Amino acid sequence: MNILRTENICKDFGGLKVLRDVSVSIDEGEVVCVIGPSGAGKSTFLRSLNQLEKITSGKIFIDGELFVHRENNVTVDTNPAAHKRLLLEMGMVFQSFNLFPHKTVLENITLAPVCVKKTPRAQAEAEGEELLNKVGLADKAGEYPSRLSGGQQQRVAIARALAMNPRIMLFDEPTSALDPELVGEVLGVMKDLAQSGMTMFVVTHEMGFAREAANRVIFMCDGIVAEEAAPEKIFTSPENPRTKLFLNSVL
Repeated sequence: MNILRTENICKDFGGLKVLRDVSVSIDEGEVVCVIGPSGAGKSTFLRSLNQLEKITSGKIFIDGELFVHRENNVTVDTNPAAHKRLLLEMGMVFQSFNLFPHKTVLENITLAPVCVKKTPRAQAEAEGEELLNKVGLADKAGEYPSRLSGGQQQRVAIARALAMNPRIMLFDEPTSALDPELVGEVLGVMKDLAQSGMTMFVVTHEMGFAREAANRVIFMCDGIVAEEAAPEKIFTSPENPRTKLFLNSVL
């Protein structure tokens, strides 16, 4: 069953049409990677899923329930219960790490569970330490972000998102701000997540990751979904000429 589905999502910034009738679905346990050139609308679409960007028009469904319906920048209908559930159950990892510099690694991870979900602090800290072990940073709980490398900070950001026990993880080009030698450690954590059955929707320029970890790859350009298929189909025999042109330029 679809955990998340969109119908005809449009997003305008003034006269600029960034998204044009984007309809996709994500099944529970599926890893979907979105690729495409800069300016294709990939990140805008990702951010619209959890309402960091308000869509101009279209519908978003969660578990088959209407989450939000907007037309001409006006909300037509919304489901408050689904809205709250989505925001609590969807984790987001950004291009930049967005860690609180004045809080330790463990404090960064436990802040949301304690303040938002009212998890007892001792429980949150125990779970946070487990997550740090999961991302290979068990010895960094008491460090401050400034003392970590970019790759380590992004792994903390992943652990922080996982601390809310999300059903789906959104990744917005999570390795784009990293030095090349640090990319692998973050992709390794993401591959482990994928293999564990986590539902993941990933905007990425890492073609190797998309080919290896994704169940399905979506190619976006000019604000539309131009093609979507299994990774092997996309990378070896794409049908859309625009997909072919993009892959020839990056592979």
